[in-house]
Amino acid sequence: MAARLGALSFLCLAAAGAACRPGQESQPKVRSEQPDGDAARRARMVETQIVARGVRDPRVLAAMRKVPRHLFVEAAERGSAYEDHPLPIGGQQTISQPYIVALMSELLGLAPDSRVLEIGTGSGYQSAVLGELAREVYSIEIIPELARSAAEKLRTLGYANVIVREGDGYRGWPEKAPFDGIIVTAAPPRIPEPLLDQLAPGGRMVIPVGGFFQELKVFTKGADGSVGEKGIIPVRFVPMTGEAEQGVTPTEN
Repeated sequence: MAARLGALSFLCLAAAGAACRPGQESQPKVRSEQPDGDAARRARMVETQIVARGVRDPRVLAAMRKVPRHLFVEAAERGSAYEDHPLPIGGQQTISQPYIVALMSELLGLAPDSRVLEIGTGSGYQSAVLGELAREVYSIEIIPELARSAAEKLRTLGYANVIVREGDGYRGWPEKAPFDGIIVTAAPPRIPEPLLDQLAPGGRMVIPVGGFFQELKVFTKGADGSVGEKGIIPVRFVPMTGEAEQGVTPTEN
């Protein structure tokens, strides 16, 4: 449901322009004019696909009503942008269905001053939603074309607090750690330990785990460094590639 991950190139793409530092003074604003029809479609999407399925966090619902999902998909798919299923975004990748984006965002439990790491930028849609919820968002994407496209869309829409880097997300972004939340939008066969290491005490990581059979999980780090795990629902994401694939046996695929 989201972009693949691979080798880190350390190319930093600032969604806000030349500076690779997220703005902290103000909340992001979607600057492009949105027709009333698109706003109405988003409102219906939230009520029928998200609220109806149990997502209740008011900040998450407000973000889902605001972010223009149709601008993050290919032009030919914009008529289906607010339907409850994934859509292609190029590079044999997809944008996750709205419900999954909302659910994962709610599971993070973000405060407005949070710092978040996203592994798998993809189209940038989940990044934009996180940009509405957190103070700083750092996102890593393996596919160069998607990284550049997402950074440009986020810059155009005014998300100065979202920074996109091209590369492998397996080892996270240690120089920006620790993070209050980590969200992974591709499924590794096992949990990447470097990501858990970069989670702040009290922070949460939301991640799909598995091969053919996958489960969405939430990991919570305690004040003493201990990590709790909770299974949420079965899911189907694209596999996490790059370093995550090393040592994977055929039965894990």
